[in-house]
Amino acid sequence: MAKEFKFPDVGEGIHEGVLVKWLVKEGDKISEHQNVAEIETDKAVVEMPSPFGGVVLKLNFKQGDTVRVGEVLMVVGEAGEKYTPGAAKEERKAPAPQKKEEKFFGVIGEIAVSDRVIPPAPETVQATPVVRALAKQLNVDINKVKGTGQGSRITEEDVRQASSVKPQAAPAIRHKYDMYGHLERLPLKGVRKIIAEKMVESFYTAPPVTVMDEADVTELSKVRETAKAQAQKKGIHITYMPYIMKALLAAFKEYPNLNASLDTQFNEIIVKLYFNFGVAVDTEEGLIVPVVKGVNTKSVEEIAKEVAELSEKARSRKIDLADLRGGTFTITNYGSIGTQFGTPIINYPESAILGLGRIQEKPVVKDGKIVVRKMLPISLTFDHRIVDGAYAARFITVLIKNLENPELLLKQ
Repeated sequence: MAKEFKFPDVGEGIHEGVLVKWLVKEGDKISEHQNVAEIETDKAVVEMPSPFGGVVLKLNFKQGDTVRVGEVLMVVGEAGEKYTPGAAKEERKAPAPQKKEEKFFGVIGEIAVSDRVIPPAPETVQATPVVRALAKQLNVDINKVKGTGQGSRITEEDVRQASSVKPQAAPAIRHKYDMYGHLERLPLKGVRKIIAEKMVESFYTAPPVTVMDEADVTELSKVRETAKAQAQKKGIHITYMPYIMKALLAAFKEYPNLNASLDTQFNEIIVKLYFNFGVAVDTEEGLIVPVVKGVNTKSVEEIAKEVAELSEKARSRKIDLADLRGGTFTITNYGSIGTQFGTPIINYPESAILGLGRIQEKPVVKDGKIVVRKMLPISLTFDHRIVDGAYAARFITVLIKNLENPELLLKQ
């Protein structure tokens, strides 16, 4: 009998994805766990394995379509079998009894003790998280709604019909021109949509303030050139980024509240005692921020190698979701494009983000003389709920001090 493969709930608050491409076509014979599609979710493209084998009877979406959790991606059955929508079944396994755990805390950590078995919860109604949210918004008891979708799944229209709120009128015509000329409409989806949502959340949640300064990296550039020549023999390209991270570690030791987040539920500043730095990578689809974990435990060469590997994975859209999470602070290098100063938006819920401008030679006064030095523009945007401008300015002062004295950096 034909089986429906539905887009699964992969967790992490992901409710939908965009079909990048199919790896199979109708009529193909596939095996269980074979990757059948590439789906873009939460800034990454992941390969989706089929939960069962057989012959592909039906592909329900085309490249570029948005797929919501619970919708049928494809149908698999036997060769020659005819598929009737709604007649296929979804392969399910009976849930195993769950053990309730009571947790106790002590100096050695967390201990879980299982003391009794709780029977599995009854199967809930078939509805996506988006439909459930709509039902809650319209004050509709979703358990009393009759579903008209595939497999009796409840749709948004079902919820609206069950509520006292009338469905909205058909959307207005979207013209391809205005009074001044023709227009081009580009769909806001995929990575661009996620970036838009994150930026709005950040801007309207964490009051952003930016402070700016410059660091004299003339001596650091000499240290980098020496290290660069040695690392090239190992196939490693040394940039300024590892040194920036080392300088940040020194600054965080004195001003840790910029490696933090704000817990609004308990009104507490959560200072992170670990150092996972995100690096914004410019891709064709938009900015993606892979995270270098445990920066304080790694050498300059190790950091350089990891940044290069993660950046390449981000650009090819083959990066693991785990590599995009767990960040405590973010660095964005718009100087690589030629810009000097900027006001980057905080990668919420982090408390700050560092922007790096283009390094260029400038005439500066040093020891009473005008000399040419390599200057690095720095912008620090921070959450004004967590720290004040004076705190952020002192942080930048320590950061610059370490960038201008490479011998201090190498001790980090």
